Amino acid sequence: MPMKVGLIGAGNMARALARGWGDPVLCSDSGSGRAEALALELGGRAASNLEVAREADLVVLCHKPYQLQAIAREIDGEAKAVVSILGATTLSDLSEAYPGIPVFRIEPNTPVEVRRGVLLWAEPAVTPPPSDPEPAVRRQILAEEVLALFERLGWVARLPEQLLGAAAAVSAVGPAYVALLAEAWSDAAIRHGLKPELASGLTIATLAGTADLLAIRDGDTLAVRREVTSPGGSTARGLDALERAGLRTAFSDAVDAVDRTRS
Repeated sequence: MPMKVGLIGAGNMARALARGWGDPVLCSDSGSGRAEALALELGGRAASNLEVAREADLVVLCHKPYQLQAIAREIDGEAKAVVSILGATTLSDLSEAYPGIPVFRIEPNTPVEVRRGVLLWAEPAVTPPPSDPEPAVRRQILAEEVLALFERLGWVARLPEQLLGAAAAVSAVGPAYVALLAEAWSDAAIRHGLKPELASGLTIATLAGTADLLAIRDGDTLAVRREVTSPGGSTARGLDALERAGLRTAFSDAVDAVDRTRS
C-alpha cells in the first residue's frame, strides 16, 4: 500500500510538492484557505494539524521554522514519522521536538512542481551501532521509502547535514537567481528592439537547452563555452563584458550571503 502523506502547511513549497506528486492531498494551513484551494485542485481534503498527524503515515512539515515547537506540541504523540523541509532546522532540532519517532530532513526547490527539482537529503551523523539493531533496520527501511517518494520529484542529493547550508545556497535559492538572470537578459534584448514575448521565449529556451547540453557534457562548462566562442568573436566580447561587470563575484557574494553556516 502506498505511503499516505500529510502536509502541515500549504504555502508555496507545499503546493509545489503536492503538484509534483499529483496525488490527492491531505493538508492543513493556519487559516489562509490555501489548504482548501490545494485540495480542490488536486483532490483530497483540507484538515486540521491534528487530523493530518493522525491519518498520515508520514507528516511533511511545511510550516514556518519558528512554529516547530508549537506544532510539535499540538500534534504530540500522533505523528508516526516526520520529514521536515524547514530551513535552518537541524535533525537534532527535529529529534528534540519529535522524540521517539523517525525524523528526516530534506530541502527541496520549487521545480519539484514539474518533477525537475533538486532535493537535499541530510544524512544523519554516524552513531555507534545500537544494542538492539531492529529499530535501526526499521528506520533504514522507512528512510528508503521516504527517499523513493521524494525521488519522484527530481534529483535527490544525499550529503552530510553540515553541507546543507552551502548546497542550499545553490539549489534552494537558485530558481530565484535563474529567474533574475532571465529577466535581466530579456530586458537587455527588449532594449535592443525585440518584443517582450520573443525576448522572454528566446531566453527561456536558451537556458533550458543549455542546461540539457551541460548535463550531457557531464557539467563541463568550459567545453560548452568553447563550442560557442571564437577568438575575438561576438561571444568572446559578450563573455568579457560579463566578466568585467563582475558576474563571478556577484555569484560568490550571493552564496556567502546565503550560507550562514560559514559565519
